[in-house]
Amino acid sequence: MSNTGKESMSRHNQEHGSMFRQIKRFGTEQLPGRLAGARVRQQLAYVTTLFTMAALLFVTVGNAWARPMLGVAPTLGVAASFAVLAGSTVTNIGPTIVTGDLGVSPGSAVTGFPPGTIVGTTHTTDAVALQAQKDVTIAYNNLAGQACNTTLTGQDLGGLTLTPGVYCFSTSAQLTGALTLDGQGDPNAVFIFQIGSTLTTASNAAMLMINGASECNVFWQVGSSATLGTNTAFAGNILALMSITLNNNANLLGRALAQNGAVTMDTNHVSMLCNLTLPTPTVTATIVTPTTTATSIAAATSTATATPTPPTTTPTSTATDLSTPPTTTPTSTATDLSTPPTTTPTSTATDLSTLPTSTQSPTGTQTSTPTATATLVLTAIATPTPLTALEPPTGLQPSDEPSATTSTLYLPLISN
Repeated sequence: MSNTGKESMSRHNQEHGSMFRQIKRFGTEQLPGRLAGARVRQQLAYVTTLFTMAALLFVTVGNAWARPMLGVAPTLGVAASFAVLAGSTVTNIGPTIVTGDLGVSPGSAVTGFPPGTIVGTTHTTDAVALQAQKDVTIAYNNLAGQACNTTLTGQDLGGLTLTPGVYCFSTSAQLTGALTLDGQGDPNAVFIFQIGSTLTTASNAAMLMINGASECNVFWQVGSSATLGTNTAFAGNILALMSITLNNNANLLGRALAQNGAVTMDTNHVSMLCNLTLPTPTVTATIVTPTTTATSIAAATSTATATPTPPTTTPTSTATDLSTPPTTTPTSTATDLSTPPTTTPTSTATDLSTLPTSTQSPTGTQTSTPTATATLVLTAIATPTPLTALEPPTGLQPSDEPSATTSTLYLPLISN
């Protein structure tokens, strides 16, 4: 091999050797560092994700601990259609109106209807009333077992504004004045009141439902009996272990469900309007034909007009020579006034003996159009006074000759 070939091969080997050395150095020195950096970055991202998830979990749990537990509405089952349900008797006096079903079980006495009215179905010791009582017992136990988040023992409910939740009274509960329930914009907000013994409202007590709160989701779990005072306006589902009494003119928007005792009413309104399908009323239309009395008024107007016609007199006078006494011979046409003028009135009259025609419209409005016109026209002809020849004026003599160009004409006075 020539020296030139050896040198060329040597240069080729050197170049390739340099490239192999670079690859070897990258694999042994640079690549592990880069791989190690990627692993570190991956581990850091993983740790960051863990910390983020832990922070979110902490915030969620913290909010859950801070927020009170909300109540859950129980299922009423068959009892949902009842406005009044008693264990022993249902009694009423006065014109009470019950909107919804009314029932009693295991008792059988229902009195006071009428005068009371039931807009619904009455179930007296039947299978429906029996099942309704069983469902009331289940709902009652459900309410009593829910966790309480606010204790109101010893406080009067009057004047309070409460948000959704479970409120507890270890003994009795009293409402004097007005209680406001704020649904906070949630139509499904639930309010539960757990009462150890009695629930009593004073006269004129009231409940106000605001911001979406509904009586359908208000539950009063009463350990013994509930009494609504005179003129009370109450709302919610009362589930009493014993009895429920509504005093005179107390109104309940909800349900009165007594498990073992009576429901007593006195001129009340109990309205269960939650998912209630009311019977379709029968409407009877009565057409009343109005009675129209026509009164005709005839008005006649008479107009008399007298038109006198003045006479026309044309005197004729002849003048002669004034050397002799003038002779005046007036010629006139005179009408003798010894006979009074004849006046012939012309009268056009409409016979009013016939009443005007009345036109009656079908709407009951009477229109009377009288037509009566009487016109009286009087025409009077006046005849002038007859003319009388006048004597020449005193002192005029034949010798008093007027000028040749002058002639004197004596005209008589004409009186009308």
